[in-house]
Amino acid sequence: MNPLVLLLLSFFAFIALRVNIGFSLILSSVLVILHQDLPLVSVVNQMYSNIDSFPLMAVPFFMFLGRILNTGGITERLLRVADVTVGHVRGGLGHVNVFVSMVFASLSGSAAADTASVGSILIPAMKKAGYDPAFAVALTAASSTLGVIIPPSIILIIYGAFGNVSIGALFLGGVVPGLVIGVFMMGYTYVLAVKHGYPPSLKASLRDVGSALLIGAPPLLIPVMVLGGVVAGIFTPTEAAISAVTWAMLLSFIVYREIPLKQLPGMLAKSAVDFSVPLFTVAGAGIFGWLISYLGAADLVVQFILSVTDNPYGIMLMLIGFLLLIGTVLNPISAVLIFLPIIQGLGTTAGVNPVHLGVLTTVTLSVGLISPPYGVCLLIASQIGEVPLMKVIKAILPIVGLVVFVAIISLWVPDLVTGLPKLLMPKVFGL
Repeated sequence: MNPLVLLLLSFFAFIALRVNIGFSLILSSVLVILHQDLPLVSVVNQMYSNIDSFPLMAVPFFMFLGRILNTGGITERLLRVADVTVGHVRGGLGHVNVFVSMVFASLSGSAAADTASVGSILIPAMKKAGYDPAFAVALTAASSTLGVIIPPSIILIIYGAFGNVSIGALFLGGVVPGLVIGVFMMGYTYVLAVKHGYPPSLKASLRDVGSALLIGAPPLLIPVMVLGGVVAGIFTPTEAAISAVTWAMLLSFIVYREIPLKQLPGMLAKSAVDFSVPLFTVAGAGIFGWLISYLGAADLVVQFILSVTDNPYGIMLMLIGFLLLIGTVLNPISAVLIFLPIIQGLGTTAGVNPVHLGVLTTVTLSVGLISPPYGVCLLIASQIGEVPLMKVIKAILPIVGLVVFVAIISLWVPDLVTGLPKLLMPKVFGL
């Protein structure tokens, strides 16, 4: 059997048998290495080299940051800011849902954390206010995916670290597409609110607005610290994550006093366990990705696509379709690590800028977080709202369409992605 076919078939067979994805990557890789009579020491070498990355250390700190935000009273303060800002518009709670997800995205970079924290508060509130439960769940799940697009994004860190692309430029590139998707979601919410009569919140007084902004200002310094520090070259992504964690701990443990100090060891331990699973996947993807390259998969895919079309837009549209497909069965981190050689090979063939390609890949793979059967954000929100999954899928399809539309538009109008990083980091583009 062709070793590349054996690698992919065995991997998806293990996935179908519900084997942990990290083990699936390693087992299928070992099977091919034995089949090809390659040295088994390659497994250890490639696994270690994939996790021996300083930028990768930013991920556990951002995961720990998300845990602090969820338990330290910061999410509630952000909800108050969102309510006084957009809550008075028709469909107010829906707009608050999207707005706070956009802000939360700029703090933790974790879509699942956003779904759990925001959803546990807003889904019951939206149901109580008369919103369709399926729509409340769908909007919460969909808006939480902004956490992988708007910086700091864990996926963009992974892509930059392993794809040799400037993480600061990727961060800047994700800003405009993320904001555009958020605005589109708000627009869709407004249309449904008018159609179904969803109510706005009471308009806040100037005093209430000032009070909410004053309370929310300290947490909102986190994205300024992270994005500004990385872009200005003051911090590496890892150092920026550590600085953000330090500031969040100061707020939650000392200023707000929402978390007793005795809980800190437990939070650190849980964050370490949370990181161990994706880290194991990263290690497994190291050997799997190496085999993908060694067996020439990238060249084969490029040749196949070129046999269909040599138009750059056609190549990229086929890549978007491929990413949408694999996103339904793989989480974005695994998809990036496994298929990065193919993604970058197609991007190079189509002449797409690496920063543009990285953000476009991230936007497209974010759809997988709300697409069955993987759809972790969809599953979390469905469980919180106690709504059958099939009803949620029906409600979320139009929102998925909006995200895919933005991905395609950003393909045709690259300045949506590259405009901001070109302006603030021109050296990355050779300007």
